[in-house]
Amino acid sequence: MTRALVLLLLLACATTAVAHKASTSYLQLRVQGEAVNGRWDIALRDLDYALGLDTDNDAALTWGEVRLQQSRIADYALHRLLLRADRDACTLGVGSMQIADHSDGRYASLALSGRCPHEPVSLGVDYELLFDVDAQHRGLLNLEFRGSHGGLFEPERRTLRFNAAGASGMSVFTQYFRAGVAHVWTGWDHMLFLAALFLPAVLRRRGREWLPAASMKKALTDTAVMVTAFTLAHALTLSLAATGVFSPPTRWVESAVAASVLFAGLNNLVPMVYRGLFWLAAAFGLVHGAAIAGALIELGLPAGDRVWALLAFNLGVEAAQLAVLAAVIPPSFICRGSVAYHWGVLMPGSLFITVVGALWLIQRALNVDLGIPSS
Repeated sequence: MTRALVLLLLLACATTAVAHKASTSYLQLRVQGEAVNGRWDIALRDLDYALGLDTDNDAALTWGEVRLQQSRIADYALHRLLLRADRDACTLGVGSMQIADHSDGRYASLALSGRCPHEPVSLGVDYELLFDVDAQHRGLLNLEFRGSHGGLFEPERRTLRFNAAGASGMSVFTQYFRAGVAHVWTGWDHMLFLAALFLPAVLRRRGREWLPAASMKKALTDTAVMVTAFTLAHALTLSLAATGVFSPPTRWVESAVAASVLFAGLNNLVPMVYRGLFWLAAAFGLVHGAAIAGALIELGLPAGDRVWALLAFNLGVEAAQLAVLAAVIPPSFICRGSVAYHWGVLMPGSLFITVVGALWLIQRALNVDLGIPSS
């Protein structure tokens, strides 16, 4: 059991070291009558992976290399997107391509335009971008079609349909609940922060020693309280930022998220705070909520259902975190008293989290590239 837990941790670390959010594209569409206009931002790193844009193989993708292959990029994208007015396909084309900066790097921004054969009563959007090469890819849709709509494309949900009357309340809830779950399971610095909280959850600090917790029920309860405190604080700043009440600078927020990961990992190695950890979780939840607000804004909050959408998103976050807790704490509790757990899981896991947090902080605060993908 201990070896399996160590291997699971190492595998999770290997996959979670990559970034704050997984591969994502941002699709904005406006359908007015028969006319279609929009913009599609696709990460250059994803296009390079799919199309091999770095023709000189120097690991430094230049604007010149991207510009020379604009037609390939446009063709690749358009073959993976289909709009349908009722049952009839709309035509789409790419007018121009520019470079856009997002918090996780540079994107090719494609200007879309086209026409539907008639004014739609219902609109279907079929999305196939990158799913064949990246199972973690997600597409965020912001649609203006007789109202404001948002959508999330994922491998299990490649088609979205909208009607002129707008989405039902249950449809909005389901969509944003799923987005909240995806935020946790693909938000890598979110997962690393939670891992730092979970690693010592089956132990108790006494002086300079970590001692096994006496009760699994108490370990589960204490950890659930931390997770819920994180979610409530996360929900507060997310809601304020997503509704435009305040808009903190992206670099400051992303740097603060990295600092929270660094501190959480270091706190396990050199304990500074080991009582009332739910307050620490809540404090850092405020930061993480502000960080994800930008992505949720790009996903789009339906004008008439903002409260409902935000509630669903945050319930999805809480459900995903509790699912991780339920999967991790019981096997950890079984192994908590072994030397292997202390030196094979807690210490190396916390050291890994500390190092990654420090590297993310340097990259985000100083805007330098250390060769590690950053958020």
